Amino acid sequence: MKNFSYLCKLFRKKIMKGFASDNYSGVHPQILKAISDVNVDHATAYGGDVYTEKAIQQFKQLLGNSVEVYFTFNGTAANVLGLKALTQPHHAVICAETAHIHVDECGAPERFTGCKLLTVPTKDGKLRIADIEKFQSLVDFEHHVQPKVISISQTTELGTLYTPDEIKVLADYAHSKNMYLQMDGARIANAAVALSLSIKEFTFDCGVDVLSFGGTKNGMMYGEAIVFADVSLCENFKYIRKQGMQLSSKMRYISAQFSAYLTDDLYLKTARHSNAMAQLLVEKLNTVSEIEITQKSSANAVFAKLPKAIIQPLQETYFFYEWNEDIHEARLMCSWDTTEKEIEDFVLLIKKLLK
Repeated sequence: MKNFSYLCKLFRKKIMKGFASDNYSGVHPQILKAISDVNVDHATAYGGDVYTEKAIQQFKQLLGNSVEVYFTFNGTAANVLGLKALTQPHHAVICAETAHIHVDECGAPERFTGCKLLTVPTKDGKLRIADIEKFQSLVDFEHHVQPKVISISQTTELGTLYTPDEIKVLADYAHSKNMYLQMDGARIANAAVALSLSIKEFTFDCGVDVLSFGGTKNGMMYGEAIVFADVSLCENFKYIRKQGMQLSSKMRYISAQFSAYLTDDLYLKTARHSNAMAQLLVEKLNTVSEIEITQKSSANAVFAKLPKAIIQPLQETYFFYEWNEDIHEARLMCSWDTTEKEIEDFVLLIKKLLK
C-alpha cells in the first residue's frame, strides 16, 4: 500500500465513505445506546462489575460453559496476549504470510511473546498440513525455535473461509504435535454468517484452543475478547493482561458493548448485511468486463483487479486501498452500514471512468 499516506491526506480533506476497511465504519446505534445506558452511577473497576459478569455469561452461553473470557481494547492485543498465554520465548508461531499478526501488527507478536513467526506462502490465505509439516524438522533441536502454535484467521485476510473440517484437521495435527491452534477472529461474525453455523461449531467444537473474538469491525466502538477453550490454557492470564496494559479500569464500557452485540443476534445481523453487500458488489463488478475478481468472496471482502488508469480517479470519490499494487488489485471491504446505493454509484462511476 505505497499510496497509504496520500489516501489518508485525501480522506482527511473530505468526508468520504468507501470500501477501505470495515474499521472505518461508525458505531451501531444499539451499541452506542448500551454505552450510554451503563454510564450511570459508579461501578466496580477492572471488570468487577455486573455488566462484565453479564457479558461473560453471554459468551459462555454462545461458546460453552467451559470457556474463559477476557476483554481487551483492540485486536492486536487480543492476538498477542492470547499467543503469549500459550508460549515461551523459545517457541514459534506458524502462520500464513498474509496473516494480520505478521503483516499488520508492527512486530508486536514477536516483541511481546519473544517468539519467532514462521510464515507460509499461500494464494488464498489458508494454511494446510502440507504447508506446515516441514517445521517439524525443528523439533527437539536446541539450535532452533520450537513450533508451538498454529495461528489461522477466520475469515482470512484474503476474504476466504476455513471449513469446520479444515479447522479440525489443523487442530488435530497441532494437538498430535504438542501444539495449539489459535484463531484470529476479527471477522468471526462474518464467518458464522457465511458458513451458516454457530461460532462454537467452527471454533471450540473443532479444537480451537484460543480465539480472538472481534467486534470493532462489525459495529462496536472498540474492544475485543480473548476466549480460551478452558481454564487450563489461561493460568496466570490475568497477570499477563495487566502487564500487557490491557486491563481496562472502566471495563463496563467494553462489556456493555459486547452484551448488546450478543443480544438478539445483533452481531449476526450486522455481519449478514455486510456479507450481502459484498455479494452485491461482486455481482455488479462482474458486469464490467475490464475487472477481474481475484478471490472467492465468502464474507464481506472483495478482491478485484482494476484498470490502472481508473484507480486514482476512483479513489478521489471512494476511499479504498490497492492490496497488490504490482497487479492493481484492490481490496474492497463492505461494512454493517454499507448501502446498495453506494455500491451502485461506485460501479456506475467505474463504468463512467472506463468510457
